[in-house]
Amino acid sequence: MGIGVSNGLASHFPIHISDFVSPFPLPHSPFTLQSVQTLDQFNFHHVLAETPGTALVIFTGPDCGACRRVKALLSEMVAAGESWRLFEVDAARDGGLAREFEVFHLPSLFLFRDGHYHAPLHAEPLPERIRAAVATTLARPAQEAP
Repeated sequence: MGIGVSNGLASHFPIHISDFVSPFPLPHSPFTLQSVQTLDQFNFHHVLAETPGTALVIFTGPDCGACRRVKALLSEMVAAGESWRLFEVDAARDGGLAREFEVFHLPSLFLFRDGHYHAPLHAEPLPERIRAAVATTLARPAQEAP
């Protein structure tokens, strides 16, 4: 049976332990998520154009558990010394940007360098895999922005 409502209160719904257990542990740091700047359709291009160095943009969704885990992992990596700037776009709220970047799944990562689009970033959500993907992607020529 699904969610039942009686007198304005939920009577019951099934809860499974798998709803709360993640295969990717969340980093535990007071700095987690502090280093992520939110972008929207009004400031996206302007802010990134003025961002020196390497920037990672993560497209997320409000109900996306994997998005929260990847965002926390990236934040922890920055807190531990990576020199990347982190930006987040809510794909549900800013659908125009999601369409522009052809986002078909969440989370989706895109790499920028010195204010210019470089390429999408594909990596397992593990620090060593993300570092390797960033280095490999930056070593290749930049792609045309979508």
